[in-house]
Amino acid sequence: MILNQVRNTLRSKYLASVGLNYLRSNTTFNLNRTYTQGLSQSVINSLKVKSDLKEKREESLLGGGQKRIDQQHKKGKLTARERIELLLDDDSFVEYDSFMEHRCSDFGMNKEKYLGDSVVTGRGLINGRTVFVFSQDFTVFGGSLSSVHAKKICKIMDQALVIGAPVIGLNDSGGARIQEGVESLAGYADIFQRNVMASGVIPQISLIMGPCAGGAVYSPALTDFTFMVNDTSYLFITGPDVVKSVTGENVTQQELGGAKVHTQQSGVAHLAFENDIDALIRLRSFINYLPQSNRDNAPLRASNDPSDRIVLSLDQLVPLDNSAAYDMKEIILATIDEKDFFEIMPDYAKNIIVGFARMNGRTVGIVANQPKVAAGCLDINSSVKGARFVRFCDAFNIPIITFVDVPGFLPGTAQEYHGIIRHGAKLLYAFAEATVPKITVITRKAYGGAYDVMSSKHLRGDCNYAWPTAEVAVMGAQGAVKIIFKGTKDIKEKEEEYIDKFANPFPAASRGFVDDIIEPRMTRKIICQDLDLLSTKKLKNPKKKHDNMPL
Repeated sequence: MILNQVRNTLRSKYLASVGLNYLRSNTTFNLNRTYTQGLSQSVINSLKVKSDLKEKREESLLGGGQKRIDQQHKKGKLTARERIELLLDDDSFVEYDSFMEHRCSDFGMNKEKYLGDSVVTGRGLINGRTVFVFSQDFTVFGGSLSSVHAKKICKIMDQALVIGAPVIGLNDSGGARIQEGVESLAGYADIFQRNVMASGVIPQISLIMGPCAGGAVYSPALTDFTFMVNDTSYLFITGPDVVKSVTGENVTQQELGGAKVHTQQSGVAHLAFENDIDALIRLRSFINYLPQSNRDNAPLRASNDPSDRIVLSLDQLVPLDNSAAYDMKEIILATIDEKDFFEIMPDYAKNIIVGFARMNGRTVGIVANQPKVAAGCLDINSSVKGARFVRFCDAFNIPIITFVDVPGFLPGTAQEYHGIIRHGAKLLYAFAEATVPKITVITRKAYGGAYDVMSSKHLRGDCNYAWPTAEVAVMGAQGAVKIIFKGTKDIKEKEEEYIDKFANPFPAASRGFVDDIIEPRMTRKIICQDLDLLSTKKLKNPKKKHDNMPL
């Protein structure tokens, strides 16, 4: 019902913009002899060009035709232009290259051409801020990528880099246009090159709203964030038919590369939305957290949530029993502005939480261990998830706030065999190289190497705090005592001695490894003050061609 209402609204806007009479009757302006009598050939030609221009613009708006538009709607999907209309501010879209056509003449392709080909490109505004956007049109050759299709995308990416504005790709394509052969493959490579050049310079967002298969998957993989739509989108390199012929497995498109697979198992996608409308509305909200480019500071807006708000509930959230679980999200929501938290990858590697929030109106990145899942231990997936997010924040000048409750790295042969050492080092590397403001709060456990990794003072943390419930130690008391006092009979007494000595924040505070032990209720006020102080922070890493992080 909602989809139909939005679709009808969008269609009405298009009818108004292209002329009701033309779309209803398909009549064109006729330069008859009576009208042109006495006019010079030059004037007649100008009038004809003007008429042709209007006709061609109207034609380009219909994409592959009404029949294919109807088929798109029956699948529960919006068209390429409807998506742009819903994503951008009203009347802000400026289209590029609407008259371009493919140049392929093989296999009868010269007999079927569509103005603008299989992608709509241009620029517009989201909440008054410039973005560049391309929307693949499945009604034209299944949205397949031709050389012209690629050129249109490359043009807006090039301009976005020069201007300094985000690029949003709305993907709905059957893949390479087979009729064009290697030209189509070259087009993909041209896009990939621009993805790489734009990385860390302007935000790049991919929204998968239909099929995305084969070589086409690598452009979203190179962008900063990949979002999907439940049930109607999928990503895979080889489809079900190829998988069956090679491995004998019977698998559907959704089972192979649907939104559930990539948001919960592979970690390829960051978030999935219910439908096209939900996706585009949420994307409008998401873009507000991001700066236009790496030349800009984190966005700052007016906030109605007092920066000095005392949060009494924080005093009660961490259980006195250090083995009891609690929900770290409750701490995050209580601390940030208006409980407004845009979580990234909420269904993948749930033992770590990452996402965007605001503190006193300023965008911040949140990284936090989740004691409810695997006791908050770091593992391979959580390390990679956290590292990627930290590096994005650092690239785009977004301060990082870290909440720590980590008992260590997850032990076991599975983790060791799959490279926990190398993957765990990614998170360490990301925090260590980051030059943005870094504020860390240890809420409870900070054990072993995981303490170092989670934005510790030793990794150039700017402001590091501990709650009274914090424990900074090499390991938990029980394990430590068994090693230190191996063979001793009175283990219980020794364990109590160890707890008394190390299971508190004072050893770290006495060495300057935390700047202060704070009351939980004061956390928001202190962080907001620190963010104001650190807003003029200037820190540069040594000059180098590029780093060599443990990929």
